[in-house]
Amino acid sequence: MTRLGRIRAEFTASWHAFLRRRTAVFFTFFFPAIIVVIFGALVQTQPTGGGLFAEPKGYYIAGYLAVVVLFTPLSRVGSTVARYREGRRFEKLATTPLSRVEWLLAQALVNVVVIGVAALLLLALSILVTGTAIPATPATLLVVPFVALGVVLFCGLGAIIGRVADSQDGVIAASNAIALPLLFLSETFVTPDLLPAWFRPALGFSPLTYVARGIRAVTYADATTVALPNLAAVVVLATAFFVAGAFAVPRTD
Repeated sequence: MTRLGRIRAEFTASWHAFLRRRTAVFFTFFFPAIIVVIFGALVQTQPTGGGLFAEPKGYYIAGYLAVVVLFTPLSRVGSTVARYREGRRFEKLATTPLSRVEWLLAQALVNVVVIGVAALLLLALSILVTGTAIPATPATLLVVPFVALGVVLFCGLGAIIGRVADSQDGVIAASNAIALPLLFLSETFVTPDLLPAWFRPALGFSPLTYVARGIRAVTYADATTVALPNLAAVVVLATAFFVAGAFAVPRTD
């Protein structure tokens, strides 16, 4: 079997495994949708009120998309690695030609498809619920690589968590412990001016910051950031985290 054939076979198996886990399918789409409903429709933004959600509605589109780009790959890939370790499935995979890079790539591609659909629905829901207008320009299509590369990036980090954590419960705890601070300290919902001046340089250490800045640059007309430098940063980070994640995938259990 060729490399493409191996990746396709693992992708198909992982895709069907995801569809069989109906609870996971439900919450993959429900969780980000409820975030939009709560913050977009109930809390709403107050551009002249100061404090949290003091920016125009379009500013937070990047934050909504960051939710699915961040949480789903971390928990899904991390849990998959932990589950494979507990079931000694990596020992079985070690007897096949499938390499660790190919395995993680197949897992990442499944997540790209799933989260791509979720992001599209989330974008439509954001427009419907908040009434936000997104610029209709060719540059807006850069949302696609930002989301896809962001997913690959956090799939790599999820694989590392799955290797380090000792169980699926440990993966969930570690994923939440990492994801929650990243979500609110990466220029998603909390603007930099609300943070202490001494802490603001630390925003650059969060990989989610570059994903959020890039998405905002192409979905928010008044964005102060530029898409291409952030896209370049996301490409580098996604490559680095994917390689690290591939090496973290166990050969045996």
